[in-house]
Amino acid sequence: MQAKTSLVPAEPYAFELKPAECALLIIDMQRDFLEPGGFGEMLGNDVSQLRRTIEPNRRLLTAWRAAGLLAMHTREGHRPDLSDLPPSKKIRGRSATTIGDSGPMGRILVRGEAGHDIIPELYPAPGEPVIDKPGKGAFHATDLHSILQHRGITQLVVTGVTTEVCVNTTVREANDRGYDCLVPEDCVGSYFPEFQEMGLKMIKAQGGIFGWVTSSPAVISAIGQA
Repeated sequence: MQAKTSLVPAEPYAFELKPAECALLIIDMQRDFLEPGGFGEMLGNDVSQLRRTIEPNRRLLTAWRAAGLLAMHTREGHRPDLSDLPPSKKIRGRSATTIGDSGPMGRILVRGEAGHDIIPELYPAPGEPVIDKPGKGAFHATDLHSILQHRGITQLVVTGVTTEVCVNTTVREANDRGYDCLVPEDCVGSYFPEFQEMGLKMIKAQGGIFGWVTSSPAVISAIGQA
């Protein structure tokens, strides 16, 4: 494991990356959210807004693995019996098709269904932890915090979808638990361009109230130098 530190150009100021204490956390790059014909598109969303993040994430993940660093993945979804699904989440939005119902790729947001799984381009390698989360944040009702503590992780590079929902929620949860978060803007995406912009602004506002924003090439360069 690398021990050196490296400065990553970022906003609001440079991030001191400590590879030995840093994990890559890829949020919810799931088939139902990103693939044409999935649940996200069924709801009328433009999945191309999310798919543009696939290649930057693939390059970053490849470099991260080559450096021998910890990569982790999350999936949002519920138990098949929906016992961990709050009724308020089930009915919110008043959609004709909701969580647990049959969708284009199996039951919507249910663990074990095809649409719940991670896209092939970013599929976890053997040994990479996968966090199955029932909520928006990756720390809620999961063992993520315990895994990070046991690995000596103090920093997170957070990527994935969507910027304003699960990425932002996870970054805020991590911030409250004492982790420093770095978000490569080309590796996160929203169905709504205005939410993408504001989601990133909120993370880096007021001197980095929740974290730092950078680009994936800057991170790749930094881990190559550390």
